[in-house]
Amino acid sequence: MTPCPAGRAALSVIGTTAALGAATLAYSLIEARRPVLRRIDVPVLATDEEPLTVLHLADLHLTGRTEARVAWVRQLAQLQPDVVVNTGDNLSLASGLEPLRRAVEPLTGLPGAFVMGDHDYRSTVFRLPTRYLHRDPRKASSRVRDEDIEALPWEEIRDLQAATGWVDLTNRRGSLTVRGRRIELVGVDDPHANRDVLPVPEAAGSAESAISLPAVRDREGRALRLGLTHAPYRRVLEAMSADDVDLVLAGHTHGGQLCVPGVGALVTNCDLDRGRASGLSQWPGRLGDPRAADHMYLHVSAGLGTSPYTPVRLACRPEATLLRLLPA
Repeated sequence: MTPCPAGRAALSVIGTTAALGAATLAYSLIEARRPVLRRIDVPVLATDEEPLTVLHLADLHLTGRTEARVAWVRQLAQLQPDVVVNTGDNLSLASGLEPLRRAVEPLTGLPGAFVMGDHDYRSTVFRLPTRYLHRDPRKASSRVRDEDIEALPWEEIRDLQAATGWVDLTNRRGSLTVRGRRIELVGVDDPHANRDVLPVPEAAGSAESAISLPAVRDREGRALRLGLTHAPYRRVLEAMSADDVDLVLAGHTHGGQLCVPGVGALVTNCDLDRGRASGLSQWPGRLGDPRAADHMYLHVSAGLGTSPYTPVRLACRPEATLLRLLPA
């Protein structure tokens, strides 16, 4: 039987839609395997300070089958950044521990700091992709019980990063020395898992505050202070802004992972607005106004990995970022 004209039109629409869907899926699988290095300038230093470079890594989500990602991270050592920052979610499965060791090995000896993400403590499990379209996926229904999720070797993840010489900022304060100058640091454990506790400032006269090295100065003449958090929840950003942090570095969002060209991210997987799913902004800031007077900058990395069960990205390539801190 020959279909009627209306039937032929319907079949044509179905066929075209299916072809577009297949092409989009194929492209998103390819895009997830094409990392890019982004370069961003941040005018955050005093007028007479020398520029500094910060390499920001986030959301590696390594497994035993992510060797191409490991090789790409290793070659970033050629950039010779002044500081390396890792904002967590290093593994998806426990098999990613040895790949993580190989990934960071060339960066050993460079000044750096790190915080932990949820996927440094718990492995990734399969969940329906539609769950991540919820504003807060933690509240979406799931057949997976938290107690059934395999724990990751978080102490080994922490220790291998500390062995590179990087400062552990898991609910801690610290400092780095770069070219004989001090940079102040503060960080929190993963806010997405409600592990975050902003550490109180060091008391005057304490051993930490007695460091005599001169400080790299921010644009207001104070010691430059960097803040690290895995997930950029508003409560953390507000607390760090009140703590006079100059630049917060975060990951977690995957930049939205599946974005709509011309629209951008549909979700951030936290309470941050979609306009800041990745890239540089000021906090609280006015989106689209780079001259906003707010004193704190926020950089959210789209990260390098994905869940092994949803290895796709659309209009949101995996990334690492080389931030150049410049005089204001």
